[in-house]
Amino acid sequence: MNRTKAKPLEGLEQGVLPLSPMDKTFHITRQGREQTVSCCQLPLTPAYAFADYRSQGQTNSHVLIDIGTPPTGELTPCNVYVALSRSHGREGIRLLGDFDEKVFTTHPNEHLRVEDERLIELDKGTRRMD
Repeated sequence: MNRTKAKPLEGLEQGVLPLSPMDKTFHITRQGREQTVSCCQLPLTPAYAFADYRSQGQTNSHVLIDIGTPPTGELTPCNVYVALSRSHGREGIRLLGDFDEKVFTTHPNEHLRVEDERLIELDKGTRRMD
């Protein structure tokens, strides 16, 4: 709730999300007889959540992924890769909200980037010696 864009409702504290039971009545015809069915329930969807490090090695048919900037800390391209690669394909992935596109264009680690460049230069030098 701390990241929601929704404004607090008048009379409620910030971060409080009210849930009100919903009533629904519908009619069905069964064996030639019409029956009325009524139900009352909270508008909740059961779900199971886990962090990207917990999901490594798993494959899920459908995933709902939050790659938005967290309230504390940061996401790296490695975190995002792990999260996005947990589904069988892009048809089974849904993104929860907005995200910073820089996470896809920023190198995951500055030290690795420098080392990659060093190795590329060594490779070029080695090829010249052939």
